[in-house]
Order: sequence, then structure tokens, then C-alpha cells
Amino acid sequence: MTDTTPWISPVTLCRNGLRLEPLGPQHAEGLAAAARDGELWKLRVTGVPDPGDEAAYIATATQMQDAGSRLPFAVIDEASGRVLGSTSYHDILPAVKRLEIGYTWYARSAQRSHVNTTAKLMLLTHAFETLQAGVVGWRTDNFNFASQRAIERLGAKKDGVIRHHALRRDGTVRDTVMYSMTAGEWPEAKAQLLYRLAFYKESTPC
Repeated sequence: MTDTTPWISPVTLCRNGLRLEPLGPQHAEGLAAAARDGELWKLRVTGVPDPGDEAAYIATATQMQDAGSRLPFAVIDEASGRVLGSTSYHDILPAVKRLEIGYTWYARSAQRSHVNTTAKLMLLTHAFETLQAGVVGWRTDNFNFASQRAIERLGAKKDGVIRHHALRRDGTVRDTVMYSMTAGEWPEAKAQLLYRLAFYKESTPC
């Protein structure tokens, strides 16, 4: 009998006062507030919803989830319940146990904090240790240097650049920088992430 169980299913992840929970319509107002924090829709290299477009943003993410290509999360501060941003698994390939992490953005006040490191630690741990992924990938705009540095700090390796690959929000066409981390590279990367987060008290698991 063929196993029809999906490789990836919605899940809630918690660590260091941060919660990643399945993105849904209830997060629209929170996403709007997070995007206002820094007027992030004005940045040409990010995929933040424009003001008033939060419901459509969530609906698109949900449609991709239903198609099996994406699993979107809301990033929540557990203490306040505030939505800090969003992130996703995407380009999910069950046959080869590959997925990517992306569609990631945070309110300006949550940037340059433990938030991204904690979120990536949770997503990578779940991908490699629960889902038994063989490789996790990332992609980013060739002009998004901050994103490239953040991905490299995780321990990911640069695979190359796909030229003239995707539209930006302003209608220009970007080159896409591709990164990846293999299951064999994960233990060392995990040790480094845990070291960087050593000063944060562990929260109660979800």
C-alpha cells in the first residue's frame, strides 16, 4: 500500500520566547503592524505585503500550501503575542528530501536581534532532525547583501547565481543568489547557532 502521508505538515515550533505557528487569516492585522514597523513595503528586495494587501498575501501563501509547495509561518513574540513577521518552508521536494527556507521578513524592531537566529535554528532543527531532509536551501536577491550575510552566518554554502531570474516588487528583474546546507553540515552549524544563542533562556516547548 502506498503511503500518502504528506512529508511536511503544519507544525508549531517554540524556542527562546519565539513561536512559529501556521500562518492564517487571524494574523492579517499583526502582519500589517509588523510591516508598518520600518515601512518595509518600500524596500525593493523584500516580499512584504503592501498596506491593505495582508489578506491576499496570506491567501496566496495558503494556496501554495494547499499545492504542497510551501508551509508558511507567522513569527510570534510569546510574551506579548505580537506578530514580528513571517517565514516559510518552500520549494518542497519530498522525493529528494529537499526544501528551502524563505519568504522571511521581520519588523524593523525585531531585526538585529536573536529573532532570526532562533527562527532559523527551529526551522533547521525540524527540517534535518524531524523531517530528515537531505539538504535545505535559501535564495535571495543579488542586491540584498544583508540577507546574504545572514544566510552565510548560518553556515550555508553559496551554490551560485541564477541570472535574470525573478521579478522584484518594482518590476525590475533580479539575479538570484542560491545557498544550501546539507545534512552532513548541520551538526557543526547547529553547534554554532546554539553558541550564538547561549545567553537566551530556553522557553517551555509548544
